[in-house]
Amino acid sequence: MTWRNIMVKDGDYLRLKLDNLQIEKAGQKYIVPLSDIATVTLEGKILTLTTRLLAKFAQYNIAVIVCDNKYVPCGVYMGFGQYHRTAKRNLEQISWDEVLRKEAWTRIISQKMINQKDVLIACNLEKERINKMEELIANIQFADITNREGHCAKVYFNSLYGQDFTREQDCLQNDAMNYGYTIIRAYMARLVTSLGLIPTLGVFHRNEFNSFNLVDDLMEPFRPLMDWYIVDKLLPKYKKYLSWEMRCDLINFMNQSYSHKGRKTTIDIVMLDYVNSFIKLMQYGRDKELLAITLEGMRGVQ
Repeated sequence: MTWRNIMVKDGDYLRLKLDNLQIEKAGQKYIVPLSDIATVTLEGKILTLTTRLLAKFAQYNIAVIVCDNKYVPCGVYMGFGQYHRTAKRNLEQISWDEVLRKEAWTRIISQKMINQKDVLIACNLEKERINKMEELIANIQFADITNREGHCAKVYFNSLYGQDFTREQDCLQNDAMNYGYTIIRAYMARLVTSLGLIPTLGVFHRNEFNSFNLVDDLMEPFRPLMDWYIVDKLLPKYKKYLSWEMRCDLINFMNQSYSHKGRKTTIDIVMLDYVNSFIKLMQYGRDKELLAITLEGMRGVQ
């Protein structure tokens, strides 16, 4: 079971040591079994790794996230063809009933909006704003054809960060969310490809220039969980800029505890369960439920 999310900074040398990742820095060597690793995030201008190691990363289904000169994740490297029945699963996905596809999107986006509302409740924000969110959720139509999700997002972010806040502002809140969402996206892309799904063939997202339409669909309910993690754990701790320590904490979101049906697990494991529930919905139709991803699952861990 993979569970480590490795962060590597300037000046390191990464090489393959048997079936382990060996990290060399300042004369010290650190060994991590490849079978333990889910993602490796690389940042900085001076960093060396071998092609043999990249090949092993692909074979072990380890996602390698590359950051730009502003430390923002800008690319992801993954293996392909890891699932043993990829062609069969691809055909199932391509032939999926359009009505069921729209029903799945209604479930996904409704859960995201419910989680956003629950974030506002957890933050003890004004009742009138929570009531507005509840009204928008109650009025979702099939496949959200009236874009209640877009209206909900405006109320949500203005409630969290003020009436003048926009997602385009240059501020710590946006930097943290952008970084955090990219980490979720990379991890979700790893799961989608490893389970034989076509990442470009989305449920709702259909952008011809987007390689990860399905990934962007499936990650939606997890965004508010990242928002809560940032508001509750990180913004009280980090005040000025997206520091190295804050970036490490954002990556550590994947290891946060999550409670599901009385079982204590972690975000990365519940993401796997969630994608598997999506596959069952795709295969067997309305008889199968999409796993509900809730803020309570994250906050209710004892």
